[in-house]
Amino acid sequence: MAERAARRKGFRLIHLLLLLPYVAILWIPSYNSVEPSLAGIPFFYWYQLLWIPLGALILLPVYLTEERGSDTEKTP
Repeated sequence: MAERAARRKGFRLIHLLLLLPYVAILWIPSYNSVEPSLAGIPFFYWYQLLWIPLGALILLPVYLTEERGSDTEKTP
């Protein structure tokens, strides 16, 4: 178990995808506006809510890559 954890600690380029939601949400001046509104909801709110499913979609390829890597580690 410790060997597997040690192998999975390495940095992979696909992990940079995980920075996208953080940068998009933490850079507040980029979305600090009322317009365009969507069904009466100001841009400021629906932009943040939009990043919930987008974050999950971004996380999916990272997860699948990690799982595929752990499957190949199990086979001798």
